[in-house]
Amino acid sequence: MDAPSPRAKPARPQLVFDVLGTSWVTPHMVRVTLGGPAFEQFRPKDVTDSYVKMLFAKPELGLEPPYDLVALREQLPPDDVPVTRTYTVRRVDSVDRTIDIDFVVHGDEGLAGPWAARAKQGDRIALMGPNGAYAPDATADWHLFVGDASALPAIAAALEYLPAEAAGVAFLECRGHDDVIELTKPSGVEVVWVHREARDDTTASLLAAAVAGYEWPAGRVQVFAHGERESMKALRDVFLKERGLSKNQLSLSGYWAAGRTEDRFQAEKREPIGVILPA
Repeated sequence: MDAPSPRAKPARPQLVFDVLGTSWVTPHMVRVTLGGPAFEQFRPKDVTDSYVKMLFAKPELGLEPPYDLVALREQLPPDDVPVTRTYTVRRVDSVDRTIDIDFVVHGDEGLAGPWAARAKQGDRIALMGPNGAYAPDATADWHLFVGDASALPAIAAALEYLPAEAAGVAFLECRGHDDVIELTKPSGVEVVWVHREARDDTTASLLAAAVAGYEWPAGRVQVFAHGERESMKALRDVFLKERGLSKNQLSLSGYWAAGRTEDRFQAEKREPIGVILPA
């Protein structure tokens, strides 16, 4: 008897949201507010790194969500099939029934950033999720947050989640003074902006150097560090080798990799170069 064919994974449901408006958080980050009937099917998670998978199609193809990806893969060249990008849910408003998602914009580079920069009321976008796993631990003595612009939405959400008596520090890499924003946080949490003007061979060490040079308080720390992959590897060595932290104290992950397309970065997660925390 022939062995049964493996079952294909069921397609994840796509929620099609309407764009209600946009606002520029910084010259390089735009916030898109989404709402509409799809909010009724959106199930928020009680985490601060909640994220969704968003589907982006080339505007010139005129495709409308939701997308039958199986059919489109059969009908279109691979480069024309809608692509998936991962974004943090910055805020869920259960009263207004909206979600906010912040996008880093680098001119016309990519699909997601340009889409967000040009989004207008009435546009539609398909997304899947949310997922996520991190929330600040109330039993930690202090909290350490480290990241670049890609992690800023999750870190900002975590700072807002902390109780008023929480202590800690956030190291945030930014391109310049125009990208510094006011963050809602407990008074016992310090925010340190680590400035860079351009990305070069030295950039990957900026956050690690800032964290290594910080006078760590006594007590058990909980760490949330996310951002550019090589920066996270440099931080890994600070956390594990220099500070002797255990892995269960860390939420450490690469959100992107300098010099890599998003698709290549995702593929490399399954290769040695993409491993941040070895098993």
